[in-house]
Amino acid sequence: MLTVDAIDLHYGAAQALRGVSVQAERGQISCVLGRNGVGKTSLLRAITGHQPISAGTISWEGKSLGRAAPYERARAGIAFVPQGREIFPLLTVKENLETGFACLPRSERYVPDEIYDLFPVLKDMLGRRGGDLSGGQQQQLAIGRALVTRPGLLVLDEPTEGIQPSIIKDIGRALEYLRSKGTMAILLVEQYFDFARELADRYAVLDRGEVVIAGTKDEVDPEDVRRKIAV
Repeated sequence: MLTVDAIDLHYGAAQALRGVSVQAERGQISCVLGRNGVGKTSLLRAITGHQPISAGTISWEGKSLGRAAPYERARAGIAFVPQGREIFPLLTVKENLETGFACLPRSERYVPDEIYDLFPVLKDMLGRRGGDLSGGQQQQLAIGRALVTRPGLLVLDEPTEGIQPSIIKDIGRALEYLRSKGTMAILLVEQYFDFARELADRYAVLDRGEVVIAGTKDEVDPEDVRRKIAV
């Protein structure tokens, strides 16, 4: 389980997060929702070690992550699919996938067939440069690269942003399959509520750096969530 307990996060004098608590369990999808600028990406930067917190704790599998660097968190089983995908445009699809090998022992440095089963387009385009792919294909590549690391926690920052509806459905099906295996916790940041509603086992809604709604799918009124994230 991932446990984020009452964290604060600052950028200089500006406070981005105030006492934020969320959790993600294996075999579940936890969704963090909110409008632009409310602290969603800051929360993920804290979890993945890209921004230090100023108060509170973040624990993974019962151990505090403290000030562990991003590469140490990757080795601990935390994989991040960033907003904007951040694939390497001049590397091939195969080479992009292989960048996930960095945190793996030598014996595990191969791309599991399961990734090609989830995203067949990647196998068809192994020799194509990442920059030549469509936005949706790049998103599938970014998720595939994260899965190469065999994560216990998969963290995704707005994976549906700017993606065509057919690929959004493919991504949704892939996340449902990964949840069904029961070996992975998934933390999903979204603005697209209908996508999140179909997948979420647990919600946390952020507003101005604070959690204003939290609970399981059965505990949370979807209309309350809609009102809080409406622009």
